[in-house]
Amino acid sequence: MTHQIRDGIELSEEQREFVALARDFALNEIRPRAREVDEADVESPLELWHKAAGIGLGAYMLPAEYGGGGVTDLVTQCLVQQELCYGDVGIGNFLTSSAFFAGPLEAMGTEDQKKSWLTPLTSATPPITALAVTEPGVGSDSAALQTRATRDGEDYVLNGQKTWISNAPYAQWIIVFATVDASLRAKGVTAFLVERDMAGVTIGQPMRKMGQRGIVNAEVFLDNVRVPASHRIGEEGKAFYGLMRTFDASRILIGAGATGLSRAALDATVAYAQQRTQFGKPIIEHQAVAFRIADMAARTDVSHLVTMRAARLYDQREFVARESAVAKLVASENTTWVTNAALQTHGGWGYSREYLVEKWVRDAKLEELEEGTSDIQRLIISRAVGSSR
Repeated sequence: MTHQIRDGIELSEEQREFVALARDFALNEIRPRAREVDEADVESPLELWHKAAGIGLGAYMLPAEYGGGGVTDLVTQCLVQQELCYGDVGIGNFLTSSAFFAGPLEAMGTEDQKKSWLTPLTSATPPITALAVTEPGVGSDSAALQTRATRDGEDYVLNGQKTWISNAPYAQWIIVFATVDASLRAKGVTAFLVERDMAGVTIGQPMRKMGQRGIVNAEVFLDNVRVPASHRIGEEGKAFYGLMRTFDASRILIGAGATGLSRAALDATVAYAQQRTQFGKPIIEHQAVAFRIADMAARTDVSHLVTMRAARLYDQREFVARESAVAKLVASENTTWVTNAALQTHGGWGYSREYLVEKWVRDAKLEELEEGTSDIQRLIISRAVGSSR
């Protein structure tokens, strides 16, 4: 039995069906593959990608007018993401990665661009896509991008390097954020759809990662890549604010994924503590273990609640930079604590590969680092608190 969190949110029948579908897929398809995918190291489970697409999990969050499931509210997306990441956080992130690519298109794209690049994502065999923002010398300061886009007639010429790009080894289409003038900072940031087979595009070797190996990352090199102006997404110099809105959503979804991982660790720990006997009784009856499990449950509940608060506000079109940062900060740091507590409770067995606990400890750390580290989230929160006084 999985740990379910009461939050007072009333779900429609359609929402409950999507959540149940994700839960079933996570338990029956994702979890059994988690160890195998982890040990493969630099390979994403493409067969799960196609299975998920076949039952609607790959495109459920895309608008219905482009063939998607039409579940565009972030509350439902967070609930589904939590279930998928309960199965495995790296695989769960991989299976729903189309949403990160689609975000800027939905926010800034023309109708023709949406038809051309969103509709294929809803097919039974959707292309794998990527979003390229991070650069080697530019971490979370997206206004300081150095990848340059120079206008040349009816084209732009892109030069630069992107790093830690999820799905890069597989991606057919990549939305690249570049600048038309680095001195303008945020006001120079512009987005382009780059096709993998364009001349001058090179993908680096997959990165060897500590955890979350189900979603593969690599560098993307752009050497005089000629991109038609029709591939520019939004107006020149106007992409930064669309990117920030995309980050608001992605940070909330990271909070949901981290909560799913915490639930997995909590459930495994409870099951282990009920079965493992020490000093003549199950270890769950020992006060130290019982209190640790109570803390795990409390932290998991808090992660869920702050994430759902942010999702509800996002769906109401509120400005949620503070709330999304809180969701990511709290849920990511809580899942690091919860997975370590799970390993501690499992003792030496948790340190072995007999159980998934050691993998979950490795997976959890990335949640504190991606889409802006915990330090960046604290900076966002402190600025928001300061500006409200």
